[in-house]
Amino acid sequence: QVQLVESGGGLVQAGASLRLSCAASGGTFSRYAMGWFRQAPEKERELLAAISWNGASTYYSDSVKGRFTISRDNAKNTVSLQMNNLKPEDAAVYYCAASKSPFLPWGDTNYWGQGTQVTVSS
Repeated sequence: QVQLVESGGGLVQAGASLRLSCAASGGTFSRYAMGWFRQAPEKERELLAAISWNGASTYYSDSVKGRFTISRDNAKNTVSLQMNNLKPEDAAVYYCAASKSPFLPWGDTNYWGQGTQVTVSS
């Protein structure tokens, strides 16, 4: 069983940056591709970014491509999401997730974090 704990959310103004981090414990972190999802009120949870087990492959949704960067450190069991030029529409609860596979594209999700709130004021 893998536990995922996110941190780094908060309230920022439009145009600002935030860095989200996710710490994993209880399993072999490098066995999983990792991803970041978000869910805004009354919207479906969407995959924003994902990274393969060794960092060789990444995926970004069109909504964040060029603004967000995902990275991982297998030695520290962490995955991060650097978010630049934040927009009001980026406001949501952000979730860290571990895939059932080490590889991309993202398939089924094996584990979820509890989520961290990101609020962007205009």
